[in-house]
Amino acid sequence: MRDHSKGPQGHEDDEQPDAVGTPSPADSGTELAVWTGRATNRIQWLLAAAGAACLALGVELAVDSAWTSGLAPLVMSVVGCVAAGLLMLYGTLAFVHVAVRVDTEALEVRCGHIGVPRTRIPLTHVVGADFAPRVTPRQWGGWGYRWRPEKGTAVVVRRGEGFVLRLGDGRSFTVTVDDAEAAVRAIRDGLRRAAGRRATA
Repeated sequence: MRDHSKGPQGHEDDEQPDAVGTPSPADSGTELAVWTGRATNRIQWLLAAAGAACLALGVELAVDSAWTSGLAPLVMSVVGCVAAGLLMLYGTLAFVHVAVRVDTEALEVRCGHIGVPRTRIPLTHVVGADFAPRVTPRQWGGWGYRWRPEKGTAVVVRRGEGFVLRLGDGRSFTVTVDDAEAAVRAIRDGLRRAAGRRATA
């Protein structure tokens, strides 16, 4: 599980989201409904294909090379292609989409198909949430799990709407997700309920 730190680096992407966040009530009682949302950027599959091509080239060089130009250049070429391919594959597949879940206790963000990196932030660590109508990879130096000392941490998979959490330690956490206004409402509702529980305790 990852907690507010630097993540894998990426590249800027201008594609619009094509996944919709949806509220899914946990129950019909007085507890906060569970809100789930996601955002996807399919153009990153093109970068994943490029990474696979680099990886395949490295394997091809290692297996079928005639070794006529010397061992050192060949090893450097193979290692370079394989490393670049693996880096591109992970950097794209890990951030093809992001899934967000808000419940009575915490906000959880999972990236990619295996849910890694994953960040869980208890609502007790949150002091506020704001809607961000336009978050761009350019603002964060690329897409992916980003960290900038003057801006905080962000998970950016595409250009578009998102939300910004204001944390108790003064840091911020930004996530691009569709229907971000609903996420902000769910978070604020959870904060109000948590404050009410503390007041009556």
